[in-house]
Amino acid sequence: MSGIGPVEPANEPVNSTDEERSCDVVGTDASRPGDRLAGHWSGLPAGRRRAVVAAAVIAVAAASTLALPQALAPDPHPPPYDPVPAPTPWPATVTAWHYLGPAGSLNSSGKTGRFRFAVTVEHGPAVTLRVAGTSYPGLTARAVPGPAFTVPAGTPRGITVEITVSDCSALPPEVDHPFLDVTLRNARAIQRHSFIFGRAYARDLSDLFRAACGPRTARSQPWPTGSAGSQNADLGENPPNPPRGAPAETRHPRRHNKKVTSEPAPLTLPLPRA
Repeated sequence: MSGIGPVEPANEPVNSTDEERSCDVVGTDASRPGDRLAGHWSGLPAGRRRAVVAAAVIAVAAASTLALPQALAPDPHPPPYDPVPAPTPWPATVTAWHYLGPAGSLNSSGKTGRFRFAVTVEHGPAVTLRVAGTSYPGLTARAVPGPAFTVPAGTPRGITVEITVSDCSALPPEVDHPFLDVTLRNARAIQRHSFIFGRAYARDLSDLFRAACGPRTARSQPWPTGSAGSQNADLGENPPNPPRGAPAETRHPRRHNKKVTSEPAPLTLPLPRA
């Protein structure tokens, strides 16, 4: 055996104090509240622990019973309803014309007359209108003072239309269901539409015909047709037809269901002559 230093016995006890001093202590765990509560809970008797658990369950159930109706109740201040906006209507479907009467007397030549109308737009954006024609080719029509005018929704506007007789040969002696051809435009579309008027406008227009063309003989005239693809009648002058009653049931004459029989008359033989 070779080495340097004294030889120490193998079984000599080690000094515990020196060993503890030679070891570095990094840190220790402090006691936590949960550990203390767990220890306190473990120290309670079994009956008391069951009572505590039952009380906790009852408290949770009561809190849920009180909170559930409030959670299911409707909101007293709901957010404002934002409906889907309706599409912009067609201008011809929301515009109506009503005849009011003549606007003064005829001009000096007797060939031009002015007539007043009320134009209404029911709803939607404003509609711009232009009078494009009238019932017969022998007439010209235009709105005055300007050819085009705009009518906002919900506010009726008075319009004056000037009609001039340009060709008497193309006019009938009497007027029936006259109309105006109008171009309508709004944010959705441009349409050409015919507005039909009733007896009052027809009578005043006939007066213009007689003043411009003199008395004329009656002759058959075709029904006036407008250049527009759609028409709308002035319901103030042309009320809708009253509903008709139910048609009477057509019944066939009742047949005689009895069988008629007749007995043959007895034959009368001539008596022999004496």
